[in-house]
Amino acid sequence: MVHPGWLRTESPFHAGELAIQAHLGVQDHANRQGRRLIRESLIPWHQKFFARLSYLIVGTLDKSGYPWASILVGEPGFITSFSDCDRKSPDSSSFGHRIQVMAKPLMGDSLAHNLALGIDIGLLGIELGKRRRNRLNGSISAIASNGFEVTVSQSFGNCPQYIQARKFEWVETSSESSHEIIEVHSFGSIERNLITNADTFFIATSYQEESAGIAGGVDVSHKGGKPGFVLINNDQTITIPDFSGNNRFNTIGNILLNPPTGLLFIDFEQGDLLYLTGTAEIIWSEAEVSIYSGAKQLIRFHLEQGYLVRASLPLRWSNPEFSFFLEQTGSW
Repeated sequence: MVHPGWLRTESPFHAGELAIQAHLGVQDHANRQGRRLIRESLIPWHQKFFARLSYLIVGTLDKSGYPWASILVGEPGFITSFSDCDRKSPDSSSFGHRIQVMAKPLMGDSLAHNLALGIDIGLLGIELGKRRRNRLNGSISAIASNGFEVTVSQSFGNCPQYIQARKFEWVETSSESSHEIIEVHSFGSIERNLITNADTFFIATSYQEESAGIAGGVDVSHKGGKPGFVLINNDQTITIPDFSGNNRFNTIGNILLNPPTGLLFIDFEQGDLLYLTGTAEIIWSEAEVSIYSGAKQLIRFHLEQGYLVRASLPLRWSNPEFSFFLEQTGSW
């Protein structure tokens, strides 16, 4: 069964995304691609993809409207999807309108406080080892003690650009009560080391104005580059290159209209998680952008608050195999 794509008359993109596409001269291309690939449900292949994952990236907003990016973990099968009418299994040829996630937030993750019935949420299913990823935006339609359910509003795949391939293994972690949680109001030596050595991080943004319709909501995305591609400007500011990608501009389209932004950095060797939230702006200055090979524009993030949770993630990862797309990019 072939899904026809976007069936609505209105665009699958909101005003911010459309403005960025127009500014960069790719609006016609993005419109054709979006109407072909963005859907209001999960196709069977994407249902099977989510069902085999062991980790899931999540984007939510706190009570003040600030985004946070999170990671949930579970054995394959902790994510399942169903059709609206009969909750068929992922092996069915039906399209998935709801997705169920059976996992609890990790210690120190603000997701535990952000989850609520009816809120917008962004999900990123990603297999780093295979360089595959699929995005899903929707709203929470049910909550249980051990998980939640999401009604799909938009679902689409992303290309493998800038994904560093890593294999993972499960490890035993100490009790949750022993995990050290450090409040972050500025970048100290630990945070600086993690950020400046990062080749991968995740970014959560949102745009929820009524005018956005089904194209609005919360989004969470992957960003990758050579180690050192994230520049620390000062104790509370970092700059990130925005490389050429799929021309949808979901992240910077949100930032254009709504600056609050959340970041998640992962220490793949130690299992530390660095959660940050604040505001972001888009840097168009040719003088600044030209310094960075491969960048089309820059994202400048200003920290409001964050948390570093030591050894929180029960996964450990191999050294990365860097994406060949990085050959066209630089580092600061």
